[in-house]
Amino acid sequence: MTQLDRRSFVAGLTASALFLTSNTPLRSEKILSRLIPSSGEKIPVIGMGSWRTFDVGDDPSALETRPDILRLFFDCGGQVIDSSPMYGSSQAVIGSALQKLDNGGNLFSADKVWTRGLTKGRRQIEQSRSRWNLPRFDLLQVHNLVDWKVQLRTLFAMKEAGNLRYVGVTSYDGFNYDLLEQIMKNHPIDFVQFSYNIADRRAEERLLPLAIDRNIGVIINRPFQEGQLLDSLRGRGLPDHARDIGSKSWAQYLLQYIVSHPAVTVTIPATSRVDHMRENIAVLHKSLPDGRLREKMANDFTS
Repeated sequence: MTQLDRRSFVAGLTASALFLTSNTPLRSEKILSRLIPSSGEKIPVIGMGSWRTFDVGDDPSALETRPDILRLFFDCGGQVIDSSPMYGSSQAVIGSALQKLDNGGNLFSADKVWTRGLTKGRRQIEQSRSRWNLPRFDLLQVHNLVDWKVQLRTLFAMKEAGNLRYVGVTSYDGFNYDLLEQIMKNHPIDFVQFSYNIADRRAEERLLPLAIDRNIGVIINRPFQEGQLLDSLRGRGLPDHARDIGSKSWAQYLLQYIVSHPAVTVTIPATSRVDHMRENIAVLHKSLPDGRLREKMANDFTS
């Protein structure tokens, strides 16, 4: 597939491209989506992470609720689910839930390789695929850049052979951003994943502009700083301008800030509760702040 040029990419992002689906009444509404720069495929801007929230072992109560969370996610237009072999039982729990939902329809599966060595990497990837019970992943990423040179060779070979659609790398909370920047500059990856939120805007300086320049899709992790950001705002009323973008909660307000950045393709909040999923995924049906309001949101938070 041909890469989009920078002008087309930025134009597509700035317009906050919308698309229609029609499987359920909820999906009949317009959904906020973004283009994947390397292909032009659209995906919804709100995805789902699984760190801790799907690592539930054999807890019967938790196992019973996880399909409900995914059902709501898909019914409201969600597609991107992200996991990792680092996340305990999350992969197997996701796979079991998907089976109960007939694989979830429009799933965009994103996982990672998190080990050293060529053989171990290939073995881990196959084990992850088996746990999800999928014929192939949409996206595989080198988790926290572990043995990234070796693992990227494997992922690019899989993509070339038609066994993988997209290749990426990830980082966590500022970890190794200098190396991440070099990989973005020198390797033809489709996606990069790192942390970014209204309280941690380091990525605005170099990584987000570089992603636009290099036509790389961006997945944002830790949008709520693992809940700490929401905890710090508990009990405080939303600012008046939250009404301008339809924010009903701090969670929505924070997510709308993140996905309004023109370089961001999707963010992946994690949750173990159906009501929180409903709150998060509702952002797909809301407005986004423009540049002026984004600046006001950031300044108000800082002050």
